[in-house]
Amino acid sequence: MPTPFPPRSTPSAAAASPAASSAPGPADVAAAADRLRAAGCVFAEDEARLIADAARTAADLRAMVERRAAGLPLEHVVGWAEFHGLRILMDPGVFVPRRRTEFLVERAIAAAGERPVVVDLCCGSGALGAALAAARPGAELHAADIDPAAVRCARRNVESVGGSVHSGDLFAALPAGLRGRVDVLLANVPYVPTGDIRVLPAEAREHEARAALDGGADGLAVLRRVSAQAPDWLAPGGRMFVETSDRQVPSALAILRGDGMAAEAETSKEYAATVVVASRANR
Repeated sequence: MPTPFPPRSTPSAAAASPAASSAPGPADVAAAADRLRAAGCVFAEDEARLIADAARTAADLRAMVERRAAGLPLEHVVGWAEFHGLRILMDPGVFVPRRRTEFLVERAIAAAGERPVVVDLCCGSGALGAALAAARPGAELHAADIDPAAVRCARRNVESVGGSVHSGDLFAALPAGLRGRVDVLLANVPYVPTGDIRVLPAEAREHEARAALDGGADGLAVLRRVSAQAPDWLAPGGRMFVETSDRQVPSALAILRGDGMAAEAETSKEYAATVVVASRANR
């Protein structure tokens, strides 16, 4: 199971003093909460405690709080994200896994056998694949991303559960031997229309890779590319799981069905999420 890496610290002249080198105390945490609240953080007290737990010293805490107050995602500040019961290691610039995507993982786990061949495409941090492998220890897991920063981050999460990470563009990154063998294809592709990027929260817009967010003019450009090749990579009866928005469901279903797959949408009110599940028939 992934575990958090040591948090980053910011050296300073004050770090050599006894006060700066001591672990954060209650007064430091309270001051951190005040600073975060003033910066507009809704859950300032909770965030202050999480940052304090990750900080080695009171000076670290202050520096990390300033990064958060400046707009960095909390997960990038503390170095990990909670996802499906795991602590997923995070690096600056890498897409932060959203809680809503746990619905996709749960649907995939329910469909997976005991020893599935799993591919996490557009893997980002590798959170989806790591979560499935944690639930199915017998899985053969492969993850892939085109972003070098994501690949480096994913290796720490995916390799810790026995998987492999590949660098490259979609299926071109994968070993040829996986063709026709994939039981579960996790494809949390970017699906935000280009024109909507500007209205995303600043945390995502300014601190996550554009390629992890931008799905083209209608948000479905990457899905089209994945769908066109997926039938050749899926095993007979294999399934692909894709997250999308409610308004994109009709178009997403049409794309997948047009490429010869059976496809249906599933929605969770609990997660406020929609997942399209596609499968190929036996050949």
